[in-house]
Amino acid sequence: MGLHEKFKLKSMEDLSNKIEALGIHIPVSADIDVLKQPVKLGDKVVPNSIAIQPMEGCDGTPAGEPDELTFRRYRRFASGGAGLIWIEATAVVHEGRANPRQLYLCRKNKDGFARLLDTIMEAAKEQFGPNYRPYTVVQLTHSGRYSKPEGKPAPIIAARNPYLDPYLPDEYSVISDEQLEELEDRFVEAAELASEIGFDAVDIKSCHRYLNSELLSAFTREGKYGGSFDNRTRFLINIIDKIKQRLGDAIDVTLRLNAYDAIPYPYGWGVDKENYRKPDLTEPIQLVKILRDKGVKMVNITCGNPYYNPHINRPYDSGPYMPPEHPLEGVARMLGVAKAIQESVPDMVVLSSGLTWLRHLSPYIAAGGIKEGWFKIAGFGRMAFAYPDFARDLFEKGALNEKKCCIACGKCSEIMRDGGKAGCVIRDAEIYAPIYKAGREGKPPIQSDRLAEHV
Repeated sequence: MGLHEKFKLKSMEDLSNKIEALGIHIPVSADIDVLKQPVKLGDKVVPNSIAIQPMEGCDGTPAGEPDELTFRRYRRFASGGAGLIWIEATAVVHEGRANPRQLYLCRKNKDGFARLLDTIMEAAKEQFGPNYRPYTVVQLTHSGRYSKPEGKPAPIIAARNPYLDPYLPDEYSVISDEQLEELEDRFVEAAELASEIGFDAVDIKSCHRYLNSELLSAFTREGKYGGSFDNRTRFLINIIDKIKQRLGDAIDVTLRLNAYDAIPYPYGWGVDKENYRKPDLTEPIQLVKILRDKGVKMVNITCGNPYYNPHINRPYDSGPYMPPEHPLEGVARMLGVAKAIQESVPDMVVLSSGLTWLRHLSPYIAAGGIKEGWFKIAGFGRMAFAYPDFARDLFEKGALNEKKCCIACGKCSEIMRDGGKAGCVIRDAEIYAPIYKAGREGKPPIQSDRLAEHV
């Protein structure tokens, strides 16, 4: 049994045997009815316990509005049955866009986002009846070191990092305290627009080493946004406080939070200071408890960095390097981190990540995790690109169709790296295979046989 073993599991019994052979703990349940149960969020209700994670399509207009493929994707998600639809990374300033087609919410294009929400609601009601309403979150972001608003890297970093800086171009800027203070207000303005449109919640994106995530680990930064825990969490907490002051309870505030960076201290957050391969969730738990006390009802937990150590946050069969672990060990770590957070804040809703590699067996882990109290909502990312109606099939047929599942090949990520519009090259080939091929032309293959010791 090699470390980097591709998915060969056929049954729940195979899965349980593999978990036992690896000596890891992952909950498994044959009873998947628990996934149908609604989840209460304050005075709102998520109609079931399945969420579609914020998956960036890079297919908006140059002005930042949703475009044809954006509408198509969310229409498919909405008729697909997941109770929570988490709209992808949406920039709050032009210079914080990760690509020239990233969504960008501002007063000028508010109507485009209103049409997107209408499309989601109409598709959901058409499929599930007039009283059905998925819970919607729009993810607000600044891409920080990954900013590329005009198609060329234009990084804005929070702190220097010897592990990530080698990937930067020669010219980049470190954002000042004054600029951060101004940026807080841009997040608040975007939240106000999201509230006016009618989204249920905004996510102050704090993951995958985008700007806010980087600030959480800015141990080496000077000034009021770096160094101490209070300083490193200041940006996030200020934004949440300002949204609450301006909007009250008009819109929920949540966040997709990196709880573990898997980058050595003092450049990584949520890591053991002696061994970065082990999480230390002391600070993430401290932060989540503060946010709970401020009225944040839900937190979406993730880990790692898709640009640097992607095996941490999305175990795969094919990717840029051979991970130093079996993919199931990555799933176990991701779910274990969610469990630790959920146990620390039992009254909050923790949303899990990292299930897609499990393919048609993922519902048994999702159900096991919810039944055993590891998390309250099961989040699916790449699976939704490949199989947008996976939740509907699960609820109506009692199982997922193995031939429709994501195969963790990483091609949707490759499209993003190549500057194309992202989607599933395998299961949605008519649209995305030509985009993938055009982007790959003349470029070396992404897949590598090297074992990545640095991650």
